[in-house]
Amino acid sequence: MELISFSEALKKSGAQKKRHILLGNGFSIACKPDIFIYGRLFEKARFDKLPPSAKKAFNIMGTEDFEKIIKTLRDSSDVLQAYDGVDQSIVDQLLEDSEALKELLVETLATSHPSHPGEVSELQYQSCRRFLNNFERIYTLNYDLLLYWTCMHCEEGKSPTSDDGFRKPADNYDADYVTWEPNNAHGQSLFFLHGALHLFDAGYELRKFTWVNTKERLIEQIRKAMSKDLFPVFVSEGTSKEKIERIRHNDYLAKAYRSFSEITGALFIYGHSLAENDEHFLGAIENGKIRQLYVGIYGSPDSNDNKKIIRRANKMALTRKRHTLEVYFYDVSSANVWG
Repeated sequence: MELISFSEALKKSGAQKKRHILLGNGFSIACKPDIFIYGRLFEKARFDKLPPSAKKAFNIMGTEDFEKIIKTLRDSSDVLQAYDGVDQSIVDQLLEDSEALKELLVETLATSHPSHPGEVSELQYQSCRRFLNNFERIYTLNYDLLLYWTCMHCEEGKSPTSDDGFRKPADNYDADYVTWEPNNAHGQSLFFLHGALHLFDAGYELRKFTWVNTKERLIEQIRKAMSKDLFPVFVSEGTSKEKIERIRHNDYLAKAYRSFSEITGALFIYGHSLAENDEHFLGAIENGKIRQLYVGIYGSPDSNDNKKIIRRANKMALTRKRHTLEVYFYDVSSANVWG
């Protein structure tokens, strides 16, 4: 397997009319490695708010992966219902713990986050925007605000180069938030595929609170909303099947999924392990229209984790039914995303 540089990958993809990027958690880890890892989230989570059983589940399973435990608790609740004589209170407790952990994960992500955009340096913003400017559409599986901050960070008097599809609500132009509507999203180029911490479901509309309208930092807006039991649109289900079910029941997430499924040209993947719990998007690549796939590799291609990535990426080309899919691998460190 040949590992090319990011600049070589850009040059090779030049023959394609369009070029897009899919970002995984490695995008955030590359900027703030001391924050955006599961272990760190686990350490900061306020388990004292939950029944002791919720945290014991992590110890028994030997993991700090929230999604894995959420899935295990849900599955256990379902399986126990098939057995006669099982105490219903135990079945209910498993499901309650699963839902409580989901909310705890959202809360922990918000509090385990840079407190304001100024914690990212100007050099980092400039370097990341140069990287992102290579792509027509930007898709991310991350929940945090780093991508949003970067895309909105621009020189005074200039407009952001990315459009997230949010506009002032037509029936409430004085609102301190903006909303997303399918008919207003034709020029959208920035998509949060699994939701994000700054997108809130108000029941009848999807809202985004912005500093321009409130003069409050986004992270403070998130904390204030959660204190009122308003949580971000956030896909934290454990399996690909559960995630796609959640996506299909939300207009914004469903639109983002359709957009990703319909892209053409070249797709770059940065900071994602091609894990099974995101199979709904990997399948969209296999069954999609892109002609070239560029998968970022961090470290030695011979490591066990990278071998899994390489096998899964090559499988996409082998299972493609229409249009040949060319797969290439590039060294993510050569992209120098955060400078």
